[in-house]
Amino acid sequence: MSLQVKGKIQQILKPESGVSRAGNEWKKQEFVIETEEQFPKKICFTLFNDKTSLVDELSAGEEVEVSFNVESREYNGKWFHNINAWKIEKPATDNLPEPPPEFSMEDIPPEPADDEANDLPF
Repeated sequence: MSLQVKGKIQQILKPESGVSRAGNEWKKQEFVIETEEQFPKKICFTLFNDKTSLVDELSAGEEVEVSFNVESREYNGKWFHNINAWKIEKPATDNLPEPPPEFSMEDIPPEPADDEANDLPF
C-alpha cells in the first residue's frame, strides 16, 4: 500500500543507528510534517538505511510531498506501527504564474488638455 501526503516540515529528529541481532548495521531518521487541512495533523515518518539521506537537503518550514507505506508488526502480544517514507519531493514552483510587473508613475497616461476634455459628443 503506497500513500502520499503534503505538508510542512515541523521537525527533523536526530539520526539513530545500531546493529541488529543478526549483526547487520542499520540507520534510522525520523521527521515530522504538519498537513494543511481544515484540521491539520502532525505525522512522524521514518526513513531507514539509504533513505535517510532524503532529508539532508531539507529544513523545518519547507513544503514537501511524502510518499510512504504503513506497516504493522507484533512483538510480545503488542502491535507496533511504522510510517515508512520512501520518497520526499518539494512541490514544483514552475506552475506558479509570474508576478505582474512593478507599477510606476510613468505608467499613468497624461491628463488631457482642457479643450480635449469638453470634446464629448453628448
